[in-house]
Amino acid sequence: MFQGETAITVDDKGRLAIPTAYREQVAGACANRLVITYNPFESGCLWLFPQAEWERVRDQVNALPSVKAVHRALQMKLVGAASMVEPDSAARILLSASQRAAAGIEKKAVLLGMGNKFELWSEQAHLAKIRQTIGEDEISDDMADLHL
Repeated sequence: MFQGETAITVDDKGRLAIPTAYREQVAGACANRLVITYNPFESGCLWLFPQAEWERVRDQVNALPSVKAVHRALQMKLVGAASMVEPDSAARILLSASQRAAAGIEKKAVLLGMGNKFELWSEQAHLAKIRQTIGEDEISDDMADLHL
């Protein structure tokens, strides 16, 4: 279970270091094999999955009938763009130039532990998203049942 928010620096080669607090968890959860892909629902964000969790998601997405355009779009953004990464000896992973560019990730980013995966946000997109509040008219029935 990943949780928490960490400011991340991306070096000139597109590498970022896995935060120390997550290194043992990542090693134990997936033997240091992570999959990076686009977040198809939010711009400015990439998803990082432990390999086993990724395989579960990938299989569900690939099982969708490809006759629907929205299914093909989801398959393209998740499966087609996915890349396997393993941290190097300095616990750094390499983000592809195309993924960095599409998400707008430059020098500064934010890594969020989101339970079964990480979200990697561009600093600007994260700040914009976090500043948005959830309005009363947006509260779902499931949210209304929460005791926050």
